Amino acid sequence: MRNLGRIAVIGVGNEFRRDDGVGWTVLARLRERAEDRPLPPDTDLATCDGEPGRLISLWEGAWLAVVVDAAHAHPGTPGRVHRLELDAGLPAHPPTTSSHGLGLGEAVELARVLGRLPEHLVVYAVEGAESDMGSGLSPAVADAVEPLVAAIEDEIARPGDAAAGRPA
Repeated sequence: MRNLGRIAVIGVGNEFRRDDGVGWTVLARLRERAEDRPLPPDTDLATCDGEPGRLISLWEGAWLAVVVDAAHAHPGTPGRVHRLELDAGLPAHPPTTSSHGLGLGEAVELARVLGRLPEHLVVYAVEGAESDMGSGLSPAVADAVEPLVAAIEDEIARPGDAAAGRPA
């Protein structure tokens, strides 16, 4: 495997707002699995509350950034995962919205304007069911965690394929 540079994997959300914690849960599971299956060199795993400045600082300088976030869709299907590549530009009307006040889209646009986007940015948005205060994921979102972890491991194991436009 050729090393193309730093890879940032970022779980966005709030672990105390039920399904909004899916990004943090996925990152925790990636850390656990990395004990038996090491990740590629120069892979950084981080969690973030979604504040645009913090997100930008976490992916800045990365060749590939993979972001996991909860999303709301109307109508929604809790646990459904969307894979989006945003490095080529933002869609005019994204099909999902962040569960945070300022969304990931704002962070991407700000990074684009500032010239601080990673070369490749892949977002996994997981449709949530519950965002009330509390811990623990809803059953549908919890069922999406393991397949999502495997997809991210595959994504970062072959970073040269990140821009190949693989379907979700």
